[in-house]
Amino acid sequence: MNRRQRWNRTERPPIVIMALGVVGVMFLALPIIGLLIRTPWSDLGSLLADDVVLDALQISLVASVAATLISFCIGVPIAFLLARTDFRGKSLVRALVLLPIVLPPVVGGAALLFALGRRGVVGGPLYDATGIVLPFSIWGVIVAVTFVAMPFVVITVEAGLRSIDGRYEGAAESLGAGRWTVLRRVTIPLIMPSLASGLALTWARAFGEFGATLTFAGNVQGRTQTMPLAVFVALESNRNAAIAMSLVMVAVSLAVLVLLRDRWWGVS
Repeated sequence: MNRRQRWNRTERPPIVIMALGVVGVMFLALPIIGLLIRTPWSDLGSLLADDVVLDALQISLVASVAATLISFCIGVPIAFLLARTDFRGKSLVRALVLLPIVLPPVVGGAALLFALGRRGVVGGPLYDATGIVLPFSIWGVIVAVTFVAMPFVVITVEAGLRSIDGRYEGAAESLGAGRWTVLRRVTIPLIMPSLASGLALTWARAFGEFGATLTFAGNVQGRTQTMPLAVFVALESNRNAAIAMSLVMVAVSLAVLVLLRDRWWGVS
């Protein structure tokens, strides 16, 4: 580590930067502090054992795990295409793939409804041929959360593929390894930290999805009501239950970020 690097890590920044940084941290921490203060700790167990909470938790877990598996199966190949191939319209394809990250979730849910709803562009023929209706079912929840969450694994794995040293793959090919062998024995192990991070972020985003799920799948208890939707309803009828469920979701999100600290943004 050179002298400049040592200075950057050990010397105090200007007092204005420190003051603004403290204000920013407090601004972000204050809502969590308020949640912790208002949490009914003595009744927390009974609140979380309520049937509404358990049903919502089960649906959220099933949908988020399914979304993570789907994102692995089709999101990782998209990342490989974007990172390793050149084709006309690549920038547009990347923009479309990453659009759900910045798209308002409610708009995403509406778009899914117009495309995959009972009278949608694809959903209409699907219903006529098979009788399958995605909205207001667990499958609709899975579709909605996958649409919103999958870009996280794509962008993370693509960054991992671009950062690895191609000489390792080249050496394996020069020794006679085929494409699948290189992929399985060299490439995937090299991007494993990025892949694990992307899948964890995908799961966390799917677990906390609200707008697209509400718009496309509805909010039916025991059928499509996820944890965020249950919190939304409980805010009007059972404030303590809403706080308890919010605390669980904050804990899950914080745990994911802490576990990914070294792998996602390289903090030691």
